[in-house]
Amino acid sequence: GTDPRAPKIVKVIEPDEVKKKTGLSAPHTVHCMPGDNVVMSMLGNADGGPGGGYLVLDAQSFEIKGRWEANGAPKWSYDFWYQPRKNTLVSSEWAAPEVFMPGFNLEDVASGKYGHSIHFWDLEKRKVIQSIDLGDTGMIPLEIRWLHEPDAETGFVGAALSSTIWRFYRDGDKWTADTVIEVEPRDLASFPVPVPGLITDLVVSMDDRFLYFSNWLHGDLRQYDISDPANPRLTGTIPMGGLFEKATHPNGATLDGGPQMLQLSMDGRRLYVTNSLFSTWDNQFYESLDSWMLQVDISENGEMSINPDFFVDFSALPGKPRAHEMHLPGGDVTTEIFQ
Repeated sequence: GTDPRAPKIVKVIEPDEVKKKTGLSAPHTVHCMPGDNVVMSMLGNADGGPGGGYLVLDAQSFEIKGRWEANGAPKWSYDFWYQPRKNTLVSSEWAAPEVFMPGFNLEDVASGKYGHSIHFWDLEKRKVIQSIDLGDTGMIPLEIRWLHEPDAETGFVGAALSSTIWRFYRDGDKWTADTVIEVEPRDLASFPVPVPGLITDLVVSMDDRFLYFSNWLHGDLRQYDISDPANPRLTGTIPMGGLFEKATHPNGATLDGGPQMLQLSMDGRRLYVTNSLFSTWDNQFYESLDSWMLQVDISENGEMSINPDFFVDFSALPGKPRAHEMHLPGGDVTTEIFQ
């Protein structure tokens, strides 16, 4: 809206209309796309089962135009990001809504109900041209981040459950992917298996210098120098709670849960962090989670520190809402795509 302090709803599209016109449900990632379109990844079919896809809205009227993909989508959907100069879109996978909405069940992983592949699309033809199965060390690949350089043919994806960061890149006329960061699981007496870091979000600075990601269960925020994308170098960490230790904000507030969603300013100096993943998962891993948002200040040379004067306590609001995605007025590092 024109007034950030007083946003107004201009249109509501009910689930029944979405299902009727597209056969899809559970909207997730949103991007503006060529052709005056807004495209959303949809995580499930009309019944919440596997078979998601991509919904298209008219960018002016916000009317549903139909589905984006030309000849069907992969079994699972989640995030997507595109590189116009390379005519390539990359998409990732989570699970069907009927699987993830009740909470996390380890048996669902063993029975093949969670994704482990990334997909490369011909942007103009809207067709998948190649899929890469990341296997057991690439379970639940969530956030996709290209380098911001418009001619770059490389980027990163975080595999949440496996707690690995993968670099994808063009190799000749094919795409390939390699593990470049691994977060080792930790033992916890109350858990039946070693606890993964659970990498739930990552962002790349506009100058393609730093990559940041959150370990939601281990509770730390990490910064890596990616000047050499094939060999990221750990340059900083900040503890923000998690299952293993308590953490507090500089103002004394308890940091419930762990760092989850991230957003970075265009100048790379302000990194915002929230702690809510998905309500049923929140309740499963962090009972009675109180939601917060904080700001990490980043110096010119990359040193990180939590801003002592910025803290939003959402648990103090009526209904105790939980904060998730963040976007900044005027743009941020997950909205800018160069033509």
